Amino acid sequence: MYKKITLLFTLLSCITFFGQESYYNDVNLNLTGLTLKEELAKKIISTHTQFLFYDQIWDASKITDVNPNNNQQVLLIYGYENGTDSDVTNDKTRGIDNNGGSPSQWNREHVYSQSLGTPPLSDVGPGSDAHHLRPADAQRNSSRNNRKFTTGSGNSGIQANGGWYPGDEWKGDVARMMMYMYVRYDDRCLPSNIGFGNNSTTPDDMIDLFLQWNVEDPVSDFERQRNTYHENTANLNAQGNRNPFIDNPILATRIWGGTKAEDVWGIYTNSDTEAPSIPTNLTANNITTFSVDLSWTPSTDNVGVTSYDIYVNGNLRVATSDTSITIPNLISDTNYSFAILAKDIANNASQISQPLDIKTLADTEAPSVPQNLVVSNETESTFIVSWDASTDNTKVALYEIYVDNILIGNSTTKMFTVNGLAPSTTYQVTVLAADEAGNKSNLSNPINATTTNGTATATELFFSEYLEGSSNNKAIEIVNLTNSDIDLATYSLKRQSNGGLNGDDWEWEMSLAGKTIKSQDVFVIVNEAAGEHSGSKSQKARDAGDYLISIADTIRVHDGDTNFGAPINFNGNDPVGLFKNGVLIDIVGTYNGGSADFGKDKTLRRKSGVSSPNVNFDIDNEWDIVDKDNADDFGKHSVIVLNISSYKQLGIEFYPNPANDFIKIKNLSNKEIEKIFIYDVLGKKVFYQKKPQHNINIKTLSKGIYMLTFVIDNKVYKSRIIKN
Repeated sequence: MYKKITLLFTLLSCITFFGQESYYNDVNLNLTGLTLKEELAKKIISTHTQFLFYDQIWDASKITDVNPNNNQQVLLIYGYENGTDSDVTNDKTRGIDNNGGSPSQWNREHVYSQSLGTPPLSDVGPGSDAHHLRPADAQRNSSRNNRKFTTGSGNSGIQANGGWYPGDEWKGDVARMMMYMYVRYDDRCLPSNIGFGNNSTTPDDMIDLFLQWNVEDPVSDFERQRNTYHENTANLNAQGNRNPFIDNPILATRIWGGTKAEDVWGIYTNSDTEAPSIPTNLTANNITTFSVDLSWTPSTDNVGVTSYDIYVNGNLRVATSDTSITIPNLISDTNYSFAILAKDIANNASQISQPLDIKTLADTEAPSVPQNLVVSNETESTFIVSWDASTDNTKVALYEIYVDNILIGNSTTKMFTVNGLAPSTTYQVTVLAADEAGNKSNLSNPINATTTNGTATATELFFSEYLEGSSNNKAIEIVNLTNSDIDLATYSLKRQSNGGLNGDDWEWEMSLAGKTIKSQDVFVIVNEAAGEHSGSKSQKARDAGDYLISIADTIRVHDGDTNFGAPINFNGNDPVGLFKNGVLIDIVGTYNGGSADFGKDKTLRRKSGVSSPNVNFDIDNEWDIVDKDNADDFGKHSVIVLNISSYKQLGIEFYPNPANDFIKIKNLSNKEIEKIFIYDVLGKKVFYQKKPQHNINIKTLSKGIYMLTFVIDNKVYKSRIIKN
């Protein structure tokens, strides 16, 4: 907070200080808790219509951060001295045009540090959001670096725990900026990532530190002038949205609890202690298999009822200002108990109403039959089947996939990868849809799928391994199964933050020009900071990081220019794409998949039967999930599948085929077979043996066709076998 204000700002504040801004006229401010947080999020996201480039922040700051006492200066966050001592780094002001990165200049401080975002913030989107970018002395900004905020007193500086105290004058500003970033960007900007504090008393990840600072350091007119500028999109460098916690700090209290903050608008502060009457005549209508409409007689209050909390089976489900609501996403043929309480603007709550018990309708209607099956991406042991979505009176829960009338798996999406198949074989594929009640459609019309003959070679690169581990343990592996070395001049990688949850598209392109992947080899790309040994890393994580650095074909620099290694700084819900001539050819993760953590704390390995890229991510059928920080397979050829002609050239043969009880091994090479697997036609492993020498005992296997797979020098070979 900047305490010295001019008469001009005092007059301006009179316009807004005691009244609610019209900006919030379409926001239900009577709500509380996370429901209010969601309301505010919708508002600030929908009105954030002008996304600033990072360079625009210079010009915006020269307007929004002007010193109220001298319009030729900007105020510097963390500054506290009037410029009379010999230390320029602690100054509170700086010449408005004296900006840059050199000592004695001011630069743009990411108050929510870029590297502490999940993933780190780039210079677009949250990284160029003006609501958390403030002028700061370049050297003092460097001292703060990416230190987490912590408790302290007096002036800004590094504390005993290694954290950063922003100073008594700035801690409220920081708190309200962090609240805005959390509401605006959700888990991308977690409060626990940026500050030392406790969230045990809040309903989400907000920490007590920022709630405390929001109370202790009230809003200043200097903060308010930023909101006034940015709401007006007629201003060249304005975003269009406001920071609600600057407009009224008590909104934080109503969402997260804690000590009551200032109610600038006065709408939540009065002497009213009388609770509304209990809602009555709660009734249910239009009961379906998955929803119910509730309505009730309005409660009365000495001032006025502002909202109703709806409880389902004793748990708060939602709040509304109406006297009716539809409750969706229920389970069919299930008993539910509903109850309601009323609240007024002072947050006085009535007693809860008499419960209303209902039972949803039994769902006896089956989904429609899946239509338009299509087979694609055929290899010698796999193919992909896809279809049009079925419909249902409630909800389609999953699809069952049948091959030759045998159930081989299910999918919650409209596609499935069938693997563990024999080469040069035709299979009949059908699909049915099932709902949550277990009703199943008829099987679809069959479609035939034929695997390749095993002599075809791959024609394109694809991802073979992905590691999202501790700290900056991030790595991607690409495999070349073709018969030729491939120049990577036209290839690149990109990342989409949080599955497009915040409107981000593909970004941080990393060109692979100047590199080559040899035939039947892999190419490993590692974040430079994987080799760092931070205190939070386990020994396993350190070993994995060291190993990745040692075998990397290229290391992505970890600094501000690369957004700390982007795109190889992904988190568990950041899709990573492989592009050729700017066109996506393979992907790890679902584009625009939102916050689903497909890869959080996981290593993903492409199944050995996959031999071509796929722009539709299919984790269930194309990837094996391995434990966190497991880098054992990186840099090796374990995903490379070589056919029978390849291993016969080594002098290796398995016979007889068909076989009865034993398969004999003929090995005239100087290579040791490291391990051997046998899979059934459904892809289930039915046999495993390390270092087989003379024969394989298959007595326990049923009659049928199997896939024999073995490993030599980290290369995988396979062939079809038949058990008589």
